[in-house]
Amino acid sequence: MLVDAHTHLDHYEPGQLPEVLAEIDRLDVLTLANSLHLDSYRRNLEIARDNPRIVVGLGVHPWHAAAWVERLAELEPYLAAAPFFGEIGLDFHWVEEPATYPAQREVFDFFLAAARELDRPVNLHTKGAEAEILARLDHFGIRRAIIHWYSGPLDPFTALVERGYAFTVGVEVLHSDAIRELARRIPLDQLLTETDGPTGLAWLTGEPGYPHHLVDVLAELARLRGEREEILQEAVAQNAQRLLGLSAHL
Repeated sequence: MLVDAHTHLDHYEPGQLPEVLAEIDRLDVLTLANSLHLDSYRRNLEIARDNPRIVVGLGVHPWHAAAWVERLAELEPYLAAAPFFGEIGLDFHWVEEPATYPAQREVFDFFLAAARELDRPVNLHTKGAEAEILARLDHFGIRRAIIHWYSGPLDPFTALVERGYAFTVGVEVLHSDAIRELARRIPLDQLLTETDGPTGLAWLTGEPGYPHHLVDVLAELARLRGEREEILQEAVAQNAQRLLGLSAHL
């Protein structure tokens, strides 16, 4: 089993989706489909249908928080059915309008409160807000979190590792020495892989990301960490299943 702990199935073009879904089945990819808002969540559910390899999360991305901060009541009927909340978080790096930060915080806190009440894992966007996210996770007592594509300072990274949170490594590990160094530091039992498809790879190379790129990520992780690829793959699968509370065989 491979693991794509952070992707956006609803962002693929209609002509791309059949191949994406075929690869998920052919490569046996446990896929965490993150949503950007309620319409995104509904579309992901439609794409996933009854595919047991696809787990759909409910979230409001921080880039959309300002549009949803007054509409949080619309999300409440969907909370209990969601197996995880994502993509959620804060972004003080790419979002350059500080006036939106209070809305980001309110939306993030809404989901953290729900995660605490319902005991759900969260799939987190942390860009430029790593220390504040750490403080909020502590405040809400969040036990299970996936830190998606971490690229921030070392001190918050170390603290997040100490709290036992999982970290995804994606295609940037093929291109960035800084990401390679972080990837070496993630404990094996906290390591996950991702594509952030379709735009994660496109941001780096202009080409859309597909599930098969996880094979390249695993190979690079094995090389960097000096670990056998099959052992690494099994550990990542176990980490994802444990975090989501899934059985060992889907």
